[in-house]
Amino acid sequence: FVTKYGIKKIRLTGGEPLARVDFDAILDSLSSLNIELSLTTNGILLNKYFDALKKAGIKSINISLDTLDGDRFKLLTRRDNFQQVWDNIIKATENFIYIKLNVVAMKGINEDEIIDFVRLSKQLPIHVRFIEFMPFSGNKWERAKVITQQEILDIIARQESFEKVIDHKHSTARAYRLKDAMGTFAIISTISNGFCSNCNRIRLTADGKIRNCLFDTGEIDLLKPLRNGDDVCTSIEQSIQNKKAKFEYHLLEQYTAGIQLRGTEIKSIRNGKASIMEAYGVFSEGEVFIRNMYIAEYENGSYNKEKIKRSCSGPV
Repeated sequence: FVTKYGIKKIRLTGGEPLARVDFDAILDSLSSLNIELSLTTNGILLNKYFDALKKAGIKSINISLDTLDGDRFKLLTRRDNFQQVWDNIIKATENFIYIKLNVVAMKGINEDEIIDFVRLSKQLPIHVRFIEFMPFSGNKWERAKVITQQEILDIIARQESFEKVIDHKHSTARAYRLKDAMGTFAIISTISNGFCSNCNRIRLTADGKIRNCLFDTGEIDLLKPLRNGDDVCTSIEQSIQNKKAKFEYHLLEQYTAGIQLRGTEIKSIRNGKASIMEAYGVFSEGEVFIRNMYIAEYENGSYNKEKIKRSCSGPV
């Protein structure tokens, strides 16, 4: 897989990869490949694996941290581990591991800490990445909580001078540097300024399914054919060829489904059935985040919401 398709980097993510009892074995196996190896972690267990990470040649780690306040950390994570995470961040930099700090920026939660996070890049050789709050099932996403790329830059500009940094090819983050800073900061603007056409990432889930994006509901199972001794190359290539150049944001109609506001748009009509795009959350009037597509009965120039069929497999 790695050699045939020219894979240059593998990043272990989760869930929490360090919580796996077989993490050492996975790390040892992957480190034998001729690739750059990295991982994303919450940082709590990191101190137990510094030797293993060094042996595997890992030089960069993403750590998810949405606050620098111990009490707020406990409120957000339901764990009293802030100091342990922070100590592990410092120890990682002392072990010459490049830290990318992933911060989900949310109004009413941590927008008052944006400048504090940015100033960390003055003191430490780290890369602070602000991520626009994205809609996932169960995370209580609201448009009002999103802090956009421009809003983040405006907050920083009121107190600090910074310059644009040249972004790496296929980077999903737009990077900047404060004057005389040791590190950098960046923004991953999934909501306000998408980067799908520049993204070259694919994902392999823990249960053996390949998918192109966090927001792509279509998955192709590789594990079953692999266990059967079948060639999975065709499935891999099919998945990659289906990778979208962009996710669209449209709204034709809004209606209430349970307690969640959703929007739909008819994309095509074939044999009396309509392909429907369904939204998970409405950004603002006239905008919507497209999450899924379904088949709905189309009758007399309109579709019947009560007859939406959810039995089709994957996006239409």
